[in-house]
Amino acid sequence: MDTKKTEQAFILSKQTGAFALQSINQLLWPAVCINCHEIICETDNNLCKNCWDQLLTSTGADYCHRCGRDAGKFAMLAGTCPDCQGKEICFDRIARAGVYEQNLRKMILAFKNGRTELDSILGFLADSALQGGGFCSDIDLFVPVPLHWSRRLVRGYNQSHVLARKLRSSKAKISTDLVRIRRTKAQPAMTSPASRAKNVAGAFAGRYRHDFAGRKICLIDDIKTTGATLNECSKTLKQAGASKVFALVLAVAGQKNTS
Repeated sequence: MDTKKTEQAFILSKQTGAFALQSINQLLWPAVCINCHEIICETDNNLCKNCWDQLLTSTGADYCHRCGRDAGKFAMLAGTCPDCQGKEICFDRIARAGVYEQNLRKMILAFKNGRTELDSILGFLADSALQGGGFCSDIDLFVPVPLHWSRRLVRGYNQSHVLARKLRSSKAKISTDLVRIRRTKAQPAMTSPASRAKNVAGAFAGRYRHDFAGRKICLIDDIKTTGATLNECSKTLKQAGASKVFALVLAVAGQKNTS
């Protein structure tokens, strides 16, 4: 057998061995969906078909780029939807991955409660929303919405910061110079937009020698409901000199009228 045939035989045996090892590994330790734990193929990108289908259902609708709520293209008037006209919105534009329902809701809640391995899917969704949001190339800084230090200590991580690390940008860096200076009640416990706004009023500040002046900033958060938290963060950043404040969220909740 000449050298060329010997090399071909070696390559073939190596490929056969790798395939056999992969098959044994799949048999003994099968890949599972990171959401529902059903057995999947290793090529299914961490989710089963049913979970992918539900995510696509939650992420496929048109939305208002001023407030993030569901809105058809022909319902927009001067860049706003009927729901957000006349409302105070302090950020300049918003991009969202989807609506807060079905598997997207389930995954976000799990992500906030220790399931950090979901960052691969949720980070992909957030980055996809960012790339299609119309302001990606303008961003100078990604600013995760901060947790109070006591909540950060208990949870062990800030889910918004984890998401920020998954975002692609040619120039934007992550800044943690926006801090929460007052421990607030959990926003889901608030029953009205007014109570949510009051809950977070004055809760944020920029660190000493922050780098926000003249910058275009993208706030990162997991969920937007009434927008009270994003509004308060945006006010703080603009008072600190930011020229523009955009927002990126995984999901927008409260699709029913919140007026």
